[in-house]
Amino acid sequence: MNLTKAAGSTHKTKRIGRGQGSGMGKTATKGGKGQTARKGYNEKRGFEGGQQPLQRRLPKVGFTSKIEKPYVINVEKITAVKDLGEITIESIKGIHKISKSVKKIKLIGVSAKDLASKIKDENISVTGTK
Repeated sequence: MNLTKAAGSTHKTKRIGRGQGSGMGKTATKGGKGQTARKGYNEKRGFEGGQQPLQRRLPKVGFTSKIEKPYVINVEKITAVKDLGEITIESIKGIHKISKSVKKIKLIGVSAKDLASKIKDENISVTGTK
């Protein structure tokens, strides 16, 4: 049984600071003088030598609020809402172009409070009410 390691599977350990002849003497592969050549030096993660780090140069991403804001309709500008018999999301979509993703609508304007009695959908609110 042969217990020797396969050819090329092992490497000689690097013996630093063992004289000029080794090729790793004098500065012991640490470069010149200064803070980085000293024992115990620890650079902060992402530090770029005073330059603004990449993680601070790029914009913040990755957060979307779970609170759904309602789509706002001004009844003074879209007067067709006042003429509706009963106000539901479907009836508003019939007179005003709204995307399919809209789940809540809020009616604003001076005469919006007068329309509160016509609202037949709990997802539609008027200014001043929840």
